[in-house]
Amino acid sequence: MSEQKIPYKIYLSEEEMPKYWYNVRADMKNKPAPLINPATKQPMTFDELRHVFCDELVRQELDETTAYIEIPQEIRDFYKMYRPSPLVRAYCLEQKLGTPAHIYYKFEGNNTSGSHKLNSAIAQAYYAKQQGLKGVTTETGAGQWGTALSMACGYLGLDCRVYMVKVSYEQKPFRREVMRTYGATVTPSPSETTAVGRKILSEFPGTGGSLGCAISEAVEDATNREGYRYVLGSVLNQVLLHQSVIGLETKTALDKYGVKPDIIIGCAGGGSNLGGLISPFMGEKLRGEADYRIIAVEPASCPSFTRGRFAYDFCDTGKVCPLAKMYTLGSGFMPSPIHAGGLRFHGMSPTLSQLYHDGLMEARAVKQTEVFKAAEQFARVEGILPAPESSHAIRVAIDEAIKCRETGEAKNIVFGLTGTGYFDLYAYEKFNDGQMVDSELTDEEIEKGFATLPEV
Repeated sequence: MSEQKIPYKIYLSEEEMPKYWYNVRADMKNKPAPLINPATKQPMTFDELRHVFCDELVRQELDETTAYIEIPQEIRDFYKMYRPSPLVRAYCLEQKLGTPAHIYYKFEGNNTSGSHKLNSAIAQAYYAKQQGLKGVTTETGAGQWGTALSMACGYLGLDCRVYMVKVSYEQKPFRREVMRTYGATVTPSPSETTAVGRKILSEFPGTGGSLGCAISEAVEDATNREGYRYVLGSVLNQVLLHQSVIGLETKTALDKYGVKPDIIIGCAGGGSNLGGLISPFMGEKLRGEADYRIIAVEPASCPSFTRGRFAYDFCDTGKVCPLAKMYTLGSGFMPSPIHAGGLRFHGMSPTLSQLYHDGLMEARAVKQTEVFKAAEQFARVEGILPAPESSHAIRVAIDEAIKCRETGEAKNIVFGLTGTGYFDLYAYEKFNDGQMVDSELTDEEIEKGFATLPEV
């Protein structure tokens, strides 16, 4: 099909929206290692997990054989408020770069949460409501997940209690107020309101916190509050399952115009958007039907993939969660207060970690200042102010497009634009004022994190 027939924005109809989530684990020869009970060192059972998570979400978490799981009609109806999201051909960026590459991005910022996080938030809140629970607790970094969950809970009439990483709580007050507008209670983490929060503060006085800290507090809150469960915005298999709507829509849109991606790029913190974007393409790769270069992009200051170890570790700093086998910097690793708050997690999704370990995808670490240079370039050309997290993918997409310019190859590049940066203007201010710095980790700092790994 001629290039002129590919529109700037490829929209799907409501009828073309996914009716099923895709479970990539069903096609994995090497399954992710099971979650382990830290006390018994045995795989977590359904009954053990259901004390923390909703029953149906536990079933999804443990399901490694069902390739397609039906999306309930109520969730599909909610999706229709902001989905399908557009797949955009970045003609203007291609022209400015002078590249023969064809660049596409899947834009997930067309909802009030400003990101892809609502895809899983509404699913998790729905199952909590179906179970008859009073409310849920969670953590949030930059605030996109907390905002999304507060929206979903507000819609369904559930109480929502959010522990927000302290540095983001202070840097992003407007995101905090959106959560409160939707009815959520927002607490900066680590806090004095939980035992684990007080312990972390005693060990790390004045800390800006981390996602690992906030997870610990949210889990403690949920398990000590009757009628509540904890929900997580990334990392777990159930979240990647819900986010597969991103990749399924992307593939349907590309197939309509006969476009096969050569390179697929996503930012990586815990793995939710990356796992969702790549899922159907990875499925084809696992089944031997097609091949793609898949690149995970992470911050150089929190390089779980590129400098971490593939080992069992706690998902949280307070060590109250199950052990997961993943690429990790150690649950005791305290990341620097970079502006991409959603990527400040010490570990990576067990599913993505296994795929990376098996050589089915690549990983690249990029510096914060280089990320914001790419964000600025993209904003000026494509007209969207991207989130700092999304800008990691933009950085590498631009780098790959420049390589195509140098080699003359017209590759198809697809990346995930996970959300907007309109609540991240403090970060843009620092960049524009020349006050943004890069945090370089020493081997000694990395080893300190590894020293906290449990013996399994």
